[in-house]
Amino acid sequence: MDLGIRGKRAIVCASSKGLGRGVAEKLAEAGVDLTLNARTESVLRATAREIADTYGVKVQVVATDITTEEGRKELLAAEPQPDILVNNAGGPPAGLWSDWGEEEWLSAVNANMLTPIYLMNAILPGMIERQWGRVVNITSGSVKSPIPQLGLSNAARGGLTGFVAGTARQVARHGVIINNLLPGSHETDRIKGLLEKTSETKGISIEQARTEAHAANPTGRFGTKEEFGAAAAFLCSQYSGFIVGQNLLLDGGAFNSTLG
Repeated sequence: MDLGIRGKRAIVCASSKGLGRGVAEKLAEAGVDLTLNARTESVLRATAREIADTYGVKVQVVATDITTEEGRKELLAAEPQPDILVNNAGGPPAGLWSDWGEEEWLSAVNANMLTPIYLMNAILPGMIERQWGRVVNITSGSVKSPIPQLGLSNAARGGLTGFVAGTARQVARHGVIINNLLPGSHETDRIKGLLEKTSETKGISIEQARTEAHAANPTGRFGTKEEFGAAAAFLCSQYSGFIVGQNLLLDGGAFNSTLG
């Protein structure tokens, strides 16, 4: 299926591995030129080489911390007029409500709410002027079904969801489409960390924790970055123009609800 975005330019944040890389690969497969961002330059450059060699698109890298103002300026200087923005950031640590003080809260809100908002604010005027744009925010299934030990993530990503709900409806008439993609459990470093935490808490092996997690999902497994990347690429395509301000849940049916 031709997604109609060949030759477009995209910024994909946190894209050296995991779900971000899955999105970058599917956009590259669709013919999109990429600006990839992550903090670890060596891993980021290796990913960029592999994607460029495989798909024949232009790929540049910006190894920086976009949760800082300086990092965002560096990223936007490298790609000031993206047609597509994919916001993505690792989630804050798991724990109990009593574990978190002001520093932890400010860090979570900055990374998972304010940083994607600042990036959207920076690129939306150009998209509106060009009458075309796509923004996909990778948030979390916890936005719809809160995870008790991920209170920092539940709260910060919930704030981003509220911002998108209003903003998406204000810019849609200009051909600029914003949606959120909500991953459940996927085969990433993040899920490995959560399984380790479950193993420690329950006093079971990591493999037992994995088996229990698989059994709890209707599909009997975790999702893959390829599945996730394909869903994101569709939301960035020419066909997503009537999908506005939505929260698409990719969790294998774990969230049990008739109306999402």
